[in-house]
Amino acid sequence: MSNYTLDIFLILLFALVQWRITRLVLGSTRNRSLRAGILIFDAAAAVSYVFTFSVVLAALPIPTTLGMALGAGSLAYFMTATAMLVIHTAMRLVSRMLSAATHPGRRQVLNATGNVLMAAPFAVMGYGALVQRTDFRVREVDLAIAELPEDLENFRILHLSDIHLSAFLSEREFARVVDASLELRPHLAVVTGDLISGPRDPLDACIRQLARLKADAGIFGCMGNHERYAKSEAYTERECARRGIRFLRGQAAPLRFGNTVMNVAGCDFVSFRQRRSYLAGMDRLVDPGAFNVLLQHNPDVFPVSARQGYNLLLAGHTHGGQVTVEILEQSINPARFFTPFVYGTYRAGKASAYVTRGIGTIGVPARIGAPPEISVLRLRKA
Repeated sequence: MSNYTLDIFLILLFALVQWRITRLVLGSTRNRSLRAGILIFDAAAAVSYVFTFSVVLAALPIPTTLGMALGAGSLAYFMTATAMLVIHTAMRLVSRMLSAATHPGRRQVLNATGNVLMAAPFAVMGYGALVQRTDFRVREVDLAIAELPEDLENFRILHLSDIHLSAFLSEREFARVVDASLELRPHLAVVTGDLISGPRDPLDACIRQLARLKADAGIFGCMGNHERYAKSEAYTERECARRGIRFLRGQAAPLRFGNTVMNVAGCDFVSFRQRRSYLAGMDRLVDPGAFNVLLQHNPDVFPVSARQGYNLLLAGHTHGGQVTVEILEQSINPARFFTPFVYGTYRAGKASAYVTRGIGTIGVPARIGAPPEISVLRLRKA
């Protein structure tokens, strides 16, 4: 399913939800001012929703902070409104089924329960925005790698991604991430894209903080889709190089550890609409005698990278779903519309991949069920 399909689905869903809510409100009042206010609110919410699309936001001559705030407010409203409408509809059905045979005291308990449930979406959204969004924690992962060279046993990789330094993540907050990373002493540090969200975001501040990272073999990165939207790929590459951070754009860097070469390759973001040509030409960077690591923002390329001979793919992009719900031991989140590689460790034959939840947010400034993470990957022989 493509990005456009999900976008259309959400637009239709939110339009249906708002139509139903509008009908309920208009049906409950004859006040002309209130009815006009509801219609004006509908129009404002619809216009603000346009700013949730990064491509649109990057193309419009308005302050990024204002556009992101409008888009985030609209998206947060539609998400909570949808949840509230589902709860309201369910409670009405239950109430109708039980009203005739239920004791008045039990009906009061049922109504009170319904009121609490109606408030739950706001509480969850508030927790995701005010608490979990900046609950930065180190996650150490043992990656079992088939035929891992002995010299790379216990090799540690710091993996950061999807920083999105913007209106919803300050430099001070990101500095906390870097401070925590400095205590981890990795052999290698990688950044797999999306340093910022839009063209007027503080890219220099993000690069300044990334330059504080320390790793024995250096810091390497690849571009994300938001570097493309912001038209900042060349600037990012140049300024990062000036500070000792190498962004790999269709390039590879051989790193020697003992008798083993780790061949770290990277390429610019490839979108889901490029599935038929994923990683075109990247097979030429594979070194048959080395341990090959690919940095690519989009995790959906994993089957292709495995076929090309890459031993390990490091990616981000999905934010682990960002807003995810567990139902019957299944994770339900928007990223599932795009790729099966949403979060964690994956394997294909002898190849492995790790997809991090990343640091920042996009769209609604909240994380629910998918807290940010500072990933430390320790390579172990399978």
